[in-house]
Amino acid sequence: MTNITVVAGNGGHGCISFQKIRRRGSFLRKPNGSNGGNGGNVWLLADPNVNTLNYFHFHHVFKAGHGESGRSRGCTGKKGKDVVIKVPYGTRVSDKKTNKLLGEIDSHKKWLMVAKGGHHGFGNGHFKYSLRHKKIFNTHGKTGEFQHLNLELLLMADVGIFGLPNSGKSSFIRVISSAKPKVADYPFTTLVPCLGVVQINNYDRFVIADIPGIIKGASNGSGLGMRFLKHLEHCQILLHFIDIAPLDNSDPLENIITIRHELDNYSKKLVCKPCWLIFNKIDLLEKYIVEKKIEYIINSLQWKDRYYSISSTHNMNISLLCNSIMKFIIYHDQN
Repeated sequence: MTNITVVAGNGGHGCISFQKIRRRGSFLRKPNGSNGGNGGNVWLLADPNVNTLNYFHFHHVFKAGHGESGRSRGCTGKKGKDVVIKVPYGTRVSDKKTNKLLGEIDSHKKWLMVAKGGHHGFGNGHFKYSLRHKKIFNTHGKTGEFQHLNLELLLMADVGIFGLPNSGKSSFIRVISSAKPKVADYPFTTLVPCLGVVQINNYDRFVIADIPGIIKGASNGSGLGMRFLKHLEHCQILLHFIDIAPLDNSDPLENIITIRHELDNYSKKLVCKPCWLIFNKIDLLEKYIVEKKIEYIINSLQWKDRYYSISSTHNMNISLLCNSIMKFIIYHDQN
């Protein structure tokens, strides 16, 4: 996350000017002062060639141009120059003081105005048909908007995976992609989100994101996973990893319910996304026990979506799962 200040341009002032018109041996004064120009705006633009927010660690203030004042003889002031700030796709913009979300820049919304230029002032020519023009009337331009912003870069992935610590998420990422997240037999080996690219064939691939494990009470601030759930909001599909044979002898069904409850407290939008249950570490139990456990869980949850049983360690059903994910993404993109 980084902070910047954006300042839009002020509107130009209206002009007071008169044109002398000869009439019957005397002169009339006809108002012909023009309006000023609008102040320049400040925009954020998503640029595919920009991948990080490092540029903003050294550049913090961005100012648009002021509108020029109006002139006589109908010469309107020029508009202030806009400022376009290039940012990566997936940039989330919020107000620094209030933390109010101003917008997100993704593939569907490439432009975002973050500071609007001040409106121009009116010259007395604008009021020439008004009773007020006899009072030599004009207005000043308005002040442009001033904003302190937080910029935060979200991970842009097709697939997001989550679950309890030690459910095998990082091992799965290592098997299917070139990403190398830390793997160990203790909780919270993943401390930051990790991205991996999964190449299915010469033409098809998808990006997958792994976030730190979620624990009970996460929606109230416990653990690390909830802090990074926002990175899953743009994913097309979510994979909920479940350890079918937990070392602490906890009930996988209760673990699923706990995580779903935390997600529901965090965001209704996230819960409504397509989600598949992934039962991992099936190599640790006999096949009939695995099937019996999964059947019990699916029936208890009345689960209507897909579910898969895999083993990242022994590469069991990994290709089947990856091909299914790719087909889902292609179908989703086409519709």
